[in-house]
Amino acid sequence: MGFSVLIPARLASSRLPNKPLADIAGLPMVVRVAQRAAQSRASQVVVATDSPEVAAACELHGVRVVLTRADHPTGSDRLAEACVLLGLDGNDAVVNVQGDEPLIDPELINACADQLDQRPDCVVSTAAHAIDDADQFGNPNVVKVVTDALGRAMYFSRAPIPWWRDAPTPGQAASGAGAPLRHIGIYGYRAGFLRRFPQLPPSPLEAVESLEQLRVLWHGERIAVHVALQPPGPGVDTPEDLARIRALFEGRT
Repeated sequence: MGFSVLIPARLASSRLPNKPLADIAGLPMVVRVAQRAAQSRASQVVVATDSPEVAAACELHGVRVVLTRADHPTGSDRLAEACVLLGLDGNDAVVNVQGDEPLIDPELINACADQLDQRPDCVVSTAAHAIDDADQFGNPNVVKVVTDALGRAMYFSRAPIPWWRDAPTPGQAASGAGAPLRHIGIYGYRAGFLRRFPQLPPSPLEAVESLEQLRVLWHGERIAVHVALQPPGPGVDTPEDLARIRALFEGRT
């Protein structure tokens, strides 16, 4: 199955200004992300940005880029416009890779695309891995997902779910059989649905949890979940994250 990787990138970041252009071992971070994504089976890797500076950096390093409007409220809206600009529609598969994950596993990208190919009943795919740490289980910044018997998402939450009623501690609830799943923020979409998604009314649950993916479930659509054996590589949200990533890249060279 052929698929496209789309990487949304914008300069406005409160915690790390100009994040896509942050230097990592001589290359802008968004270029590092695109290079990793190009190691997947994707037929094309495209950065979607509203920034001429990001577009120029991508073009300088041979990364395909489309320039989108600057008024998009979410990354999904930006990707929907990118689908239009690229002529993607219907069952064309798109994998959304965040622009702050320079260590993204190409096989994780492939797995999200494969989920769409194997699950015609689902319009979206994503990934998760088992939680084995009590602190992560209780952390509201760690999003959890529960699935049905067919591996489709039933619900996403910042709360510790599923909760073992008779478990005396969160640590016990987060280990052994039935261990909860940490959601990994990578998505595959059928392009036709991605173009339609921004027009769907937001879900009340989406507002409560501040999780956009709940809109998909609220409107009766299905999300296939690939359970990865390992957690993903670290992303970059803060200056401290960036320093760690730079050290990792410098250690490779």
